[in-house]
Amino acid sequence: MPVKENSKLTLVTQAKNGCDLNTCFLCTSCVKDWKPALDAHKQNFIIKKGQQIFKEGDPVKGIYFVYKGKIKVHKKWDNEKELILRFAQTGDIVGHLGLGDTELYPVSATAIETGVICYIDMDFLESTMNVNNGFVIKLMRFFANELQESEKRMRNLAHMSVKGRVAQAFISLKNKFGINTNGFINIELSRQDLASFSGAAYESLFRTINDLVADNIITIEGKSMSIKNEDRLLQLISKNEY
Repeated sequence: MPVKENSKLTLVTQAKNGCDLNTCFLCTSCVKDWKPALDAHKQNFIIKKGQQIFKEGDPVKGIYFVYKGKIKVHKKWDNEKELILRFAQTGDIVGHLGLGDTELYPVSATAIETGVICYIDMDFLESTMNVNNGFVIKLMRFFANELQESEKRMRNLAHMSVKGRVAQAFISLKNKFGINTNGFINIELSRQDLASFSGAAYESLFRTINDLVADNIITIEGKSMSIKNEDRLLQLISKNEY
């Protein structure tokens, strides 16, 4: 099974909004002649908001690519707390951290909105890597960038104030998802998810958000967020950088 049985992911076909073989990390990296094989081996699943795709400690069965929607990748931190390591959206890869020797996922992945994911099993992934040098090179660069970003986040957690980390979270979200037509960052997050992404306690995040709103640096409407003064956020980050 590519997913946990209690996840109840719904298999979809091309006619029902399945992968078009031109969107995700894998499809844009493999050679054209490999796409028929990819089409024959991939499985597309509908994911619902709040649905878990895999959890930390699950055995690795395959890898996922996001065709539509947004996903949070998170890890247990400090007993019952959760740390969101990254977000994935259309075109991104998920589950790649399970490619190590332990054969267990070191993180969890959960949908934060309804979407579609593409799944391929490990055997076919290895065959794909043997045939598609461009995909392997792109994957190596992706891992290198992920490592650099992870090291930076660990430094920030150790040395940045809560306000600096929250400012960094807002900038990172804006750079990742862009701005929608209403002027908000193009992702809706709960306060708890924002705290988990900032590496802050919920109470600390709540106070910091209130301060930033009072200073007219950001605005919050429900789960929507907008940046009113990006320069001030960048100053907070710069002042706190290690």
